[in-house]
Amino acid sequence: MGRPVHIGVDLGGTKIEAAALDAAGQLLQRKRIATPRNDYPGTLAAIHGLISALEAEFGVRASIGIGTPGAVSPFSGRLRNANSVWLNDRSLCSDLEHCLRRPVRIANDADCFTLSEATDGAAAGARSVFGVIIGTGTGGGIVINGQLLSGPNAIAGEWGHNPLPWPHDDERPGPHCYCGKRGCIETWVSGPALSADLQRHSGRRLDGKAIAAAAEQGDTEAEAALQRYEDRLARALASVVNLLDPEVIVLGGGLSNLQRLYQHLPERIRPYIFGDGLATRIIPPRFGDASGVRGAAWLWHDLGPHIVGNRPSTG
Repeated sequence: MGRPVHIGVDLGGTKIEAAALDAAGQLLQRKRIATPRNDYPGTLAAIHGLISALEAEFGVRASIGIGTPGAVSPFSGRLRNANSVWLNDRSLCSDLEHCLRRPVRIANDADCFTLSEATDGAAAGARSVFGVIIGTGTGGGIVINGQLLSGPNAIAGEWGHNPLPWPHDDERPGPHCYCGKRGCIETWVSGPALSADLQRHSGRRLDGKAIAAAAEQGDTEAEAALQRYEDRLARALASVVNLLDPEVIVLGGGLSNLQRLYQHLPERIRPYIFGDGLATRIIPPRFGDASGVRGAAWLWHDLGPHIVGNRPSTG
């Protein structure tokens, strides 16, 4: 097979998925295995095995991009802030390069999601894209003119660990966040945060999907929880619009499946932005759960230089 192949790997806490794309973004093959939890050498071996299987299938030596929880520190070169805690403080990039005997590009999974949707997904053609993850956690990524922005501290887009903007009196000081602070956006707009809000107000414990279903059936407590959620998400996104003013905001993660968000958010955001209208489009993803692995493959796409971590690389 003579055409170039790009392999992306989505390294999750419960599964590792690898996908092979051709230069045009056509999906050639996907493979998925369970993550060897709490086993760093096993995780490296699992990634190596998936890549080797795909390369053997197509008879190529592919470029390799990895989407990870957390991010590679530009100061230590080690992974940090991963909820898959056995990866933290590990030299994941250099260890994989040693195993695979070639350069590897690594980016945060939210960055990969955003890159995928900006390259050939729902936001293709937009000059500025903010990608949002609202699922188990809250993450974000920024793509400008087709290029992933990471920043010198490798934290561009990490809006989830800013405080909730314009907090109401009953939102201060806010829930504890795993980062050590209180009141972070993540503690208000993630999936677990929506469930926790309903429980605080009603004593009931439901996940986001069940809350949405209950609201559709006329459950007033579930509807009130969703309205509080939408207002908090609107305030959080308004702060992004005021700072970045993106053409497109793409929502990803489990809560992005709530169709009401695309109907309600524009009107809810407008009162909080420093302007007299909202031209930013708020849209669902094209590739959904597959965007992470696709974006990892696109870390090597020939769109000009990408800044991955703090290491300029020229593709």
